[in-house]
Amino acid sequence: MQRTHSTSNHRALIDSFGRPIEYVRLSVTDKCNLRCFYCMPKGFKSFEEPDNWLTFDEIGRVIAVFSELGVQRIRLTGGEPLVRHNLAQLTHRLSAIEGIKDLSLSTNATLLGKQAAALYKGGIRRINVSLDTLNEKRFAEITGGGKLSQILSGLEKARQVGFKPIKINMVVMKDTLKEDYERMLEYCIQNDFTLRYIETMPMGTPGRDASNQYQSLQSVKQQLMEKYDLVPGINTGGGPARYFRIHGTDFQIGFITPISQHFCETCNRVRISVDGTLYLCLGQEDKLELRPLLRAGISDEDLKQAIINAVARKPERHEFNEKPGQVVRLMSMTGG
Repeated sequence: MQRTHSTSNHRALIDSFGRPIEYVRLSVTDKCNLRCFYCMPKGFKSFEEPDNWLTFDEIGRVIAVFSELGVQRIRLTGGEPLVRHNLAQLTHRLSAIEGIKDLSLSTNATLLGKQAAALYKGGIRRINVSLDTLNEKRFAEITGGGKLSQILSGLEKARQVGFKPIKINMVVMKDTLKEDYERMLEYCIQNDFTLRYIETMPMGTPGRDASNQYQSLQSVKQQLMEKYDLVPGINTGGGPARYFRIHGTDFQIGFITPISQHFCETCNRVRISVDGTLYLCLGQEDKLELRPLLRAGISDEDLKQAIINAVARKPERHEFNEKPGQVVRLMSMTGG
């Protein structure tokens, strides 16, 4: 269907708790070439059928509508987004949408070496790379056989191309050694990468997630402060990290603490899965299925209203602590 021109003038998208929604995390695939146990368990094959994926045209239309509702930040996620064919064509299209001021990418970097230049040309400037250890053996265990050298090579190529900032996302688990997260910190200092430590979340099928690997980042932060002089830093993006800076340097360390110190009161984001399901909260089941509306020929104005109505239902907060088994979606199905 052809886009219909809206008579509205950038209406703000605000939920019932007064939080402006300015950030969409968009999954372009639920597939991945790694099998990190806390995201997509080994042997998992229940992927969405490609016919149910939003097409690039449909994605462009949805993001244009979100832009007209005040959304300025888009992050492409997966699964692993770089396994979606011709992704740079989509980034070029999205970066041209009026009102989108920040287009970024989350990736495991295994395919980044080959695609970095095209993605940069297509409008991506900031990337987040998942990397939980610099120990080759442990990396292979976490990722189901992944090769650490591919990620390090992809990161080096990204730096050469000009991505900045490059953020390293490290999930800290119960069996993560102190030397692991200290070594990651030193690696990021040497390469001028921003480091963010992340707590595991109790998502996924019981027995096949990271529930028993939870480690509070409060203890990690305390241990780091014994060695490094950490002072409050500046939030460098639209996400939930609380940043600290090593005194006397510009190096930033972020702590993402959805369990020990949740950030729901400042949540400014929603997620769209590869099949067009709009999830209003990572830790709740509230959702709106956009694909059936798009393929039934909904007008832009009605699509806007459907999104506004859905965002009005966005819950105040997750309930990971109170109901740890409530959400059974895998992270790869939700969209990062």
